[in-house]
Amino acid sequence: MTAAETITFPHQTGVAVATLPAAFQQTVTVRPDAVAIRTVGGLQEITWTEYAARVEAIAGGLAALGVKRGDTVGIMLTNRPEFHLVDAAALHLGAVPFSIYNTSSPQQIEYLFGNAENSVVVTEQVFLPAITAAATGVSTTIVVDGVATGALSLADLEQSPPPAGFDFTAAWQAVEPEDLATLIYTSGTTGPPKGVEITHRNIVAEMTALAEIVQAGFDDRAISYLPAAHIADRVSSHAANMMRGIQITTVPDPREIAAALPDVHPTFFFGVPRVWQKIRAGIEAKLAEESSPVKKALADWAFRAGASAAQAQIDGKGSGGLTHGLADRLVLHKVRSALGLDQVSFAGSGAAAIPPEVLKFFLGLGIPVLEVWGMSETTGVSTMTTSDNLRIGTVGKPVRGMEVRLADDGELLVRGPVVMRGYRKQPDKTAETIDADGWLSTGDIATIDGDGNVTIVDRKKELMINESGKNMSPTNIENAMKAASSLIGQVAAIGDGRPYVSALVVLDPDAAAARAKRLDLSGADLTELSSHPDVVDEVAVAIRAGNRSLSRVEQVKRFTIVPTAWDPGGDELTPTMKLRRKPIATKYASEIGELYEAQPGRSVVDLRS
Repeated sequence: MTAAETITFPHQTGVAVATLPAAFQQTVTVRPDAVAIRTVGGLQEITWTEYAARVEAIAGGLAALGVKRGDTVGIMLTNRPEFHLVDAAALHLGAVPFSIYNTSSPQQIEYLFGNAENSVVVTEQVFLPAITAAATGVSTTIVVDGVATGALSLADLEQSPPPAGFDFTAAWQAVEPEDLATLIYTSGTTGPPKGVEITHRNIVAEMTALAEIVQAGFDDRAISYLPAAHIADRVSSHAANMMRGIQITTVPDPREIAAALPDVHPTFFFGVPRVWQKIRAGIEAKLAEESSPVKKALADWAFRAGASAAQAQIDGKGSGGLTHGLADRLVLHKVRSALGLDQVSFAGSGAAAIPPEVLKFFLGLGIPVLEVWGMSETTGVSTMTTSDNLRIGTVGKPVRGMEVRLADDGELLVRGPVVMRGYRKQPDKTAETIDADGWLSTGDIATIDGDGNVTIVDRKKELMINESGKNMSPTNIENAMKAASSLIGQVAAIGDGRPYVSALVVLDPDAAAARAKRLDLSGADLTELSSHPDVVDEVAVAIRAGNRSLSRVEQVKRFTIVPTAWDPGGDELTPTMKLRRKPIATKYASEIGELYEAQPGRSVVDLRS
């Protein structure tokens, strides 16, 4: 067994562990009376002793249903304590728990469960109609929130006696590092989701690598609000809790994250770019609503001081000196406290590209947000910036055990112990992705500088080539626009095979509501606001500002505002907020066509004049 396959943390007994259940069994002995999992407000709190007892009871109940080592167990839950209980229990049996997105349709559930071949699913009553409408091989449905017809309650499962001869300790001790720990189904931007097979060895290697960069333990707090179907929550929340003792607060509705932060005051907080952008937009909205001219002027001065200090830090010229210190004491620390981010020791962003301006904003506020890069196929983080290598615009250097290099066409290749075992039931896809030497083709075009920092250019399949043959990154263009104004929620850059770049723009619903209030249009919906002259003018100003950071050929020449929101898991966005470019192109074909007409309609704004 190699060093990358085992992990020992300071809070544990000094014995290296190689699987999640082995780590969990050590963790529960450290502070048995401490709270392991809770909900907002402390309405529900589960200590480590209670956690361990319930895991054993649920494992016995699952065993009574016939679940054994290697079997898959489907989970369709919101972020709630029961997810951790059920998932950990299945892991102790050597089973393979996996989560699916709560937005999954019956057709998607049918495909996912067919690929996974699970006979058991654990869910909530609200998702039962979608599950029962799917033709699957599920024989037992377990609901965690009460009693439902045709389903077994979690309470009854816990009270079920285990089968004769069942040995809980023997079961978890039999789990091997190469056993599967979970399946992560890719969000399917270009086709049906692929089942990424993640082993215990993969997760232990990931936690080992992160342990060298991020110190964490029982005194730390994190929030679980991202879908458990995504690798980010499964590692940064679930695995970190089991292996390092971090206290988890579950938030079932990600829209409530702003309210949860002041309750938890997390020491660790990971957010996808849109979360950081919305927090920034909320701060800016509060500042805009400040009625006291003196307080507004003081806040403006403090944020300018923070921005100057951030730039100085980026340039390696110190951290702002006395002016920034005064700004922090008078304003900035109060803002961090009000947000609930005043005790953060690690703040991270990943899953998609984040505009550098957003990172600079939070650095000025006193919250350095580290950017991570990784994939489901690499068990999450493969490269990241650090406090001593805060190279904004890059995704930092490889974490321990990871190797990176570029293919001839610029595609990023990675190799290391976190690389998946393969795609479930798709050996051809696995062979296409991982070569004989273990190098995984990421699908990302990247550069690597002389210091080893990786910069992601864009997805290989998403690069645009205009009619003159110029290669462009749509993500780079889109981020320039989103960074220019909090009013812009989403942008889809168009330009492949076209004479110039145009864009579909979607308003941020929260920022739009703030603008409506300012315009005395509090009752206006997104459709009305999308065509309001003042809103259109503000978006046009932002697009022009974004254009100034781009080369001439990349600049958006025309745009139109789509009068509806794009929701995660919908036609336009994956559950992890990535653009579904092909469905967007199909759904908005007429709007896109109008962007290139000689005489477009009134909804198109032409910035070329």
